[in-house]
Amino acid sequence: MFHARYESMPERFRAKLIGGVVYVQSPLKADHGEISAKAIYWLGMYQIKTPGTRVLGSTTVILGRDSEPQPDGCLIIKGGQTRVDADGYLKGPPELVVEIASSSNALDLFEKRRDYEHYGVREYLVLVVREARALWIARVPGNPGFTDIAPGGDGVLRSPSLPGLWLDAPALFRGDVGRVIDVLNAGLATPEHAAFIARNRQ
Repeated sequence: MFHARYESMPERFRAKLIGGVVYVQSPLKADHGEISAKAIYWLGMYQIKTPGTRVLGSTTVILGRDSEPQPDGCLIIKGGQTRVDADGYLKGPPELVVEIASSSNALDLFEKRRDYEHYGVREYLVLVVREARALWIARVPGNPGFTDIAPGGDGVLRSPSLPGLWLDAPALFRGDVGRVIDVLNAGLATPEHAAFIARNRQ
């Protein structure tokens, strides 16, 4: 079994199980790390203003016997689909998964997408570094699978299930963190976000 064998490996060894196939993590380049840091910062700012949510980076998520990815970031709702098991691992599909795709484009856009969709992840955001583009896919009413989420007329991507989670992807890729946070703050100021907080506190 993958999980037992993985735990027996040296602490610095990194691998993930996607669709029943084991992938050993390759070295990560600076552009991957930079976009990943900005994405986690963006998610962290959302968590600060949204009680009942939790953000994690590079954490093993046990989805099933054939799938244990280590997404670059994820956001979960406390009491939602995901829990921490007795060994400290996340178990169950997060509400949102974020992957930074550079050398792993095919894996992130196909095999991981298939696993995340199959196991019930609500939303999946892929930040494609080399193309400076974001792909946000989510479950929407009337469709049991993933659907691509298009940006609004202002170019902003808006989460369909996490009210107030807005992203100006071009600003993220060009390093304009101030603009990224300004757009997020606009989402956090909406009545929908206030209602979401009120529901989480019940």
